[in-house]
Amino acid sequence: MTFSSLGLTGELQRAVALQKFDAPYPIQSQAIPAILQGRDLLAIARSGSGKTASFALPLLQLTQSIETGKRRTLKALILVPTRELAAQIGEVVRQLGQQLTPRVKTAAVFGGVAINPQMIDLHGAELLIATPGRLLDLVAKSSVRLSAVALLVLDEADKLLEHGFQDELGSILALLPKKRQNLLFSATFGEEVRQLARTLLHDPLEIVIKEEIAAPERIEQQIYLVDQPRKGPLLRYLIKNNEWRQLLVFTASQRRADNVVKKLLSNGISAATFHGGMSQGGRTATLAAFKTGALRVLVATDLAARGIDIDSLPHVVNYELPRSPADFIHRIGRTGRAESTGVAITLLSPEETAHFKVIEKLMGRRLERIATTALDLAEY
Repeated sequence: MTFSSLGLTGELQRAVALQKFDAPYPIQSQAIPAILQGRDLLAIARSGSGKTASFALPLLQLTQSIETGKRRTLKALILVPTRELAAQIGEVVRQLGQQLTPRVKTAAVFGGVAINPQMIDLHGAELLIATPGRLLDLVAKSSVRLSAVALLVLDEADKLLEHGFQDELGSILALLPKKRQNLLFSATFGEEVRQLARTLLHDPLEIVIKEEIAAPERIEQQIYLVDQPRKGPLLRYLIKNNEWRQLLVFTASQRRADNVVKKLLSNGISAATFHGGMSQGGRTATLAAFKTGALRVLVATDLAARGIDIDSLPHVVNYELPRSPADFIHRIGRTGRAESTGVAITLLSPEETAHFKVIEKLMGRRLERIATTALDLAEY
């Protein structure tokens, strides 16, 4: 199948070609035609499955064609849980919309930065990517009106619900017109997402992209058995002995991330945290340094890491396991992207073994363990 068979305009097909998209991913081949036909959509697909383009492309096409009677009226709204994801989707939409004539004016708004520049940027916006709290702030300041929104996307709906955006979502939905097209994307399909889908969607097309590791032949997994107190020394040993130059480390909490970074820095390894406790300016600068290679190690929590998209990232480390098995797959999917190879390392303590077996069941395979008791980590 090709993008030319999905009903996209010639302009968007040229944009796709410029981005070097060879063929549509499964989520794209199923979602794009349905969205263009005006259907509501429920899509269960992990990060890295190509889902952003699956809604960005048809939204650009539909937004361009919607007549509201007023020029430059907000027609499409994409709600996301994190600042990084909002910025990332905003960039994808901008790139895909470059060939359109006339252009669809887009904007991305999120908290943690000054609101006044966003108020200016919103003027005339037709497609908006937003985090819920900042959107409501802008509504309260009369900087944006939602009364003409014809297309609503909830991206990473499970994370929107998991991190306390239920009240904000309710307030936003109450401001939208009742007649609209709704698209719901989620990595998991728990009871809260099911309930939201039942209330939000009308006769939706359901798409389920089976949870699996993308191209497992390109992602080598290494599982190191290690007691909890030896995790830090083992991480530093692996970095130094293998001369790893760029790696993303996941922890379960902000406090742990800060402690890991402190120890890395004291051992001469350039590192920084990346989590919700930082300012937006700090997060943006840190991520930029990591992408360019100026920073060797980025230590992140799961929520902050949503929206981190780095081509050819060679190493991902699970310092601690996530609570959700699906999040484990999201984590290791940060490497082995865009046809590149990658290595995913897990530091597995005895207390985590039972939970890891659940993760292995989801992946459909048991992974070989590497013993570390014989390693002398005293100098690390």
